Amino acid sequence: MDDACPTLTFNTIGRHQSRLVRTRVASDLSPWLSQCQVDDIHTIAISHGEGRFVASDELIAQLAASGQIATQYVDEQGVPSLDLNVNPNGSKLAIEGITSPDGRVLGKMGHTERYSAGTFKNVPGNPYQPLFAGGVAYFA
Repeated sequence: MDDACPTLTFNTIGRHQSRLVRTRVASDLSPWLSQCQVDDIHTIAISHGEGRFVASDELIAQLAASGQIATQYVDEQGVPSLDLNVNPNGSKLAIEGITSPDGRVLGKMGHTERYSAGTFKNVPGNPYQPLFAGGVAYFA
């Protein structure tokens, strides 16, 4: 590892965030996202103090070109944003999740596993993100 490696670091506000956010599926090239479609928006729980994704502009461009940017924080219109009301940690390009080049490894900040039927009552949006169903279908 060196200074050019991508990493997760402290949220730009310097404290822990715990709330619901909107994320957009930016790529469905991963088996984990095989039951999602690009532009699907999900309401996801977050809880972290060190979730800001940082990398060089060149590496982010490479990740985008290869479809490795899996999910992004978005506003109510589904547009990725650097606004801290939308992007709770200040991640570059509003990145919430990335994948390995082959898509089999998914790393994301949001806690998809914190949703189950009936847990997000009176919360707008779609809280069901079928990551685990996609993973099971692929790896089983």
